[in-house]
Amino acid sequence: MAKSSLSFVCQNCGAAYNRWQGKCEACGEWNTLSEEDNATAVPVSIRSKRKGRQFALESLSGKSQDAPRLSSGMAELDRVTGGGFVRGSVLLVGGDPGIGKSTLLTQATAMMARAGHRAVYISGEEAIAQVRLRAERLGLADAPVQLAAETSVEDIVSTLSEGAVPRLIVIDSIQTMWTDTVESAPGTVTQVRASAQALIRFAKKTGAAIILVGHVTKDGQIAGPRVVEHMVDAVLSFEGEGSQQFRILRAVKNRFGPTDEIGVFEMTGLGLREVTNPSELFLSERDLGAPGTAVFAGIEGTRPVLVELQALVAPTSLGTPRRAVVGWDPSRLSMVLAVLEAHCGVKLSGHDVYLNVAGGLRIQEPAADLAAAAALVSSLVNAQLPTDAVYFGEISLSGVVRPVAQTAARLKEAAKLGFGRAVLPESARGEVAGDAGLTLNPVGGLTTLVAEIAARGVPRGNREGSRDATAVEKNATPARFRRENG
Repeated sequence: MAKSSLSFVCQNCGAAYNRWQGKCEACGEWNTLSEEDNATAVPVSIRSKRKGRQFALESLSGKSQDAPRLSSGMAELDRVTGGGFVRGSVLLVGGDPGIGKSTLLTQATAMMARAGHRAVYISGEEAIAQVRLRAERLGLADAPVQLAAETSVEDIVSTLSEGAVPRLIVIDSIQTMWTDTVESAPGTVTQVRASAQALIRFAKKTGAAIILVGHVTKDGQIAGPRVVEHMVDAVLSFEGEGSQQFRILRAVKNRFGPTDEIGVFEMTGLGLREVTNPSELFLSERDLGAPGTAVFAGIEGTRPVLVELQALVAPTSLGTPRRAVVGWDPSRLSMVLAVLEAHCGVKLSGHDVYLNVAGGLRIQEPAADLAAAAALVSSLVNAQLPTDAVYFGEISLSGVVRPVAQTAARLKEAAKLGFGRAVLPESARGEVAGDAGLTLNPVGGLTTLVAEIAARGVPRGNREGSRDATAVEKNATPARFRRENG
């Protein structure tokens, strides 16, 4: 008979220990070890002596058929998944509580059901009446979606095996599922891993696409063992701020498509609305007359996105100035500040620096260095940047502005939205096919851009002065800037 043994498993990362301890040595979290009763393996002497099954070997020169995909009816969701759901694939969707995961999946299942496909929505957290209330609020109560509230994996697999194979199955959420094969409580690492394995086996056997909803921890990581993320075919992250109406669906892992695509949605009273042109949405409430704002022409996957970077540089009363950034990498902000001080004479050691990406979007590419530097210098010297200009370029540690990829796509998107000029790296000018209707301002080094912005600066509180006084201040600004900042 199998021998029972006790082990202590970390509920954050899945590491197992033979005794309890306060801190998990694998992930560094405290008080995450819980006791679980596991059965040891059957002794070798009584194992079944089944012979291995022979299988066919294929050559590299054979023809491979493209994986058949099924459109979800939502263009933004199809963009992130790589063109639609692949038969037999399993997707894991994570996000903060209340961000809109259930709303998104309810809309997706309703659209597929209306298209004539069998779509099943199984909720382990809500009752059937609660899911129906959401569907009525979204105007989807008439969609032929098959609904159930169940947590037993064996019962779910047995029910779905009857009749036609569902094309899409939503499990909300995987942390509430449990299986009879293990004796742990629902939500533990062992139960989550075993339940996910059973559902993945069902998807590969029948060809149904399954979407698993996963909870997230306080630091934004999907809860449960990391091995579940390796087992599934795609991991999608639903991001957004509670105070913003924008929602970003990002692919963290995708075996059947790219991982740098994003889908943009807007949360409304009738559910999530797809945003086909995110640039107009991110720039809709832009303040055209405020110093410290610059428009960055970025690329998210294959889609160009224009977003506003906001900077605030203020004198500090603390011994150590604050450096706060939202939507961008803090280490890149520190690097840009160091380059400005070392090569451009911009002294920011006595100022607090705040940088924000408007609209709740998180920028990951280094092409935003030039726009961030322009916004920081603009806020420091109180200079308004041209309202019809976009900025993009990577800043090296020597102060040289380096080229970035897909310059033509960035310029085309800026011209489509009515911008008239672009500040871009000097070496990227030869990559532009035509001028795209924009006035190009190539910049070889960061010093040139800083001098141009400083020449337009005016003292605080004197922006509404006379034209002559403003002209005098503009002419005196470069000398004052060099005198005060080194």
